[in-house]
Amino acid sequence: MTETLRNPISPTVDFERDGVQHGFLRLPYSRDDSAWGAVMIPISVVKNGAGPTALFTGGNHGDEYEGPLALSKLAGSLDPTAIRGRLIIVPFMNAPAVWAGTRTSPIDRGNLNRSFPGRPDGTVTQKIADYFQRTLLPMADLVLDIHSGGKTLDFLPFAACHLLPDPAQQARCEAGMRAFAAPYCMRMLEQDAQGLYDTAAEALGKVFVTTELGGGGTLSARSLAIAERGVRNLLIHFDMLEGEPQRGESVMLDMPDDGCYLCSESDGLLEMCRDLGETVQAGELVARVHDARRTGVAPVEYRARRAGLISARHFPGRVQSGDTLAVIAEVVG
Repeated sequence: MTETLRNPISPTVDFERDGVQHGFLRLPYSRDDSAWGAVMIPISVVKNGAGPTALFTGGNHGDEYEGPLALSKLAGSLDPTAIRGRLIIVPFMNAPAVWAGTRTSPIDRGNLNRSFPGRPDGTVTQKIADYFQRTLLPMADLVLDIHSGGKTLDFLPFAACHLLPDPAQQARCEAGMRAFAAPYCMRMLEQDAQGLYDTAAEALGKVFVTTELGGGGTLSARSLAIAERGVRNLLIHFDMLEGEPQRGESVMLDMPDDGCYLCSESDGLLEMCRDLGETVQAGELVARVHDARRTGVAPVEYRARRAGLISARHFPGRVQSGDTLAVIAEVVG
């Protein structure tokens, strides 16, 4: 019988203790400037008696800021007597990437959101993934992972869920998505779901909600306010927090197939011909990519493969072959 390897991460908090605790997930990491050093991942636990467990994460990618800020503020403001059950908050999930302001970890170039289920004897990123996979996710009933577009994408602000094979689980996830009360809700189709934190949580039967709340490697007062309102709404929806949810109008979007993605087949400078939130028809011009190495060359045109709403776009002005230029989602309610 093969022995199961122990993950080297150790928490400085007690997950079973009532009250508010602020501590770290300590991951030993030997390096040139600290032979017996560690990566210290901040974590907060707010617990009040029996009840469900929610796991809220931000900073899965280090250049997305709504999650880290909204969850840091939540961790510092919650009254434990108002909570029923247990809330585990990890605002800077891939802490090395957050400190560097990069999508992936500067230590091993690991993309945490493509590293599940992880390995206890792998790279730093794989060890973080393994700890979530085998320790934190099994504790949770509800999982929220807050994303935005980072430096290379910009999104309409939406909460999202995925289509799942279990209708009951799908209904619970969709109810959570709607409860978040972002301006848009999205039934999201991933281009590649292998290795995702989302997939890991859903495979364990958890209620999983995610978001895309903006992008461009920054945040706005509006996008942060959506995140702050959403995390409280979700806790209230699952009867973990006292109070009334803050509702607003939300447009339901769907990504039914790969035709939603508009992908560049050329390198150059991006000219967006339609903006986020605009409606386009199939065949309508969405973007041009211009040659940046010479003049007198006609740009490559990219047209909508379906009718719908432009819900995401490439952010920087320079694009490469293979980049997603835009995502066109269907409005379904």
